[in-house]
Amino acid sequence: MVRSEGARQIGEAAAAAPEGAAQPAPRHVAIIMDGNGRWAASRGLPRFEGHRRGVEAVRRAVRSAITLGIDYLTVYSFSSENWRRPPSEISELMGLLKLFVRSDLADLHANNVRVRVIGDRNDLAADIAGLLDEAETRTRANTGLTLVVAFNYGGRQEILRAVRRIAAAVAEGRLRPEEIDLPTVTAALDTAGIPDPDLVIRTSGEQRLSNFLTWQTAYAEYVFEPGFWPDFDHDAFLAAVGEYRRRDRRFGGLNTGAG
Repeated sequence: MVRSEGARQIGEAAAAAPEGAAQPAPRHVAIIMDGNGRWAASRGLPRFEGHRRGVEAVRRAVRSAITLGIDYLTVYSFSSENWRRPPSEISELMGLLKLFVRSDLADLHANNVRVRVIGDRNDLAADIAGLLDEAETRTRANTGLTLVVAFNYGGRQEILRAVRRIAAAVAEGRLRPEEIDLPTVTAALDTAGIPDPDLVIRTSGEQRLSNFLTWQTAYAEYVFEPGFWPDFDHDAFLAAVGEYRRRDRRFGGLNTGAG
């Protein structure tokens, strides 16, 4: 399926919007992939099977993003808080990450996908850090979809790292306090150079951000999908984009058609 077909699908998904009110398609979609464990439990399966099927849903989401002409797709793969899970589950998740990079990186590269990784890489196991570096290095020159993988990531922790970078610049005399502005903070974040998300999708029916892109989602639209992440498919992606396009995004101002 080519991008022109994706554009047609986006247009049809937004067809219910009032005339002249449909938003352009989102440039950046971020996804909180929630519900793997509950998906497995509802089927009497081990949690690992839910995570495995969740990886398959990531592959579908990447294909959908390419088809729909989306420029950036960010997935919340492993949060700073996920280290609190049982060691056996963490080991399984790390194994899936290794498998995904080793088996999918060539395909991502062949499809002109650029991989960016955000999150704290300090103290990561050498093999995991090496895989993340490899994914970024191998795809750095690609010009298609940018797949942003949030790994060992927390929004508050990211802001703390940015504050420390800015404080160091001030202490070293490279920056004056009065020069600190919104672009200064944005440039110090892990996502420097990446536009803020237009649309955030969270699966499983939960309605919270869970420390995801705390700074960047200030003006994002949210779509909460009731289904679990392993069931998320192209139709669900398309429906979320259609819902986004029906929203009235004013950024604190008035719609141009408002009286």
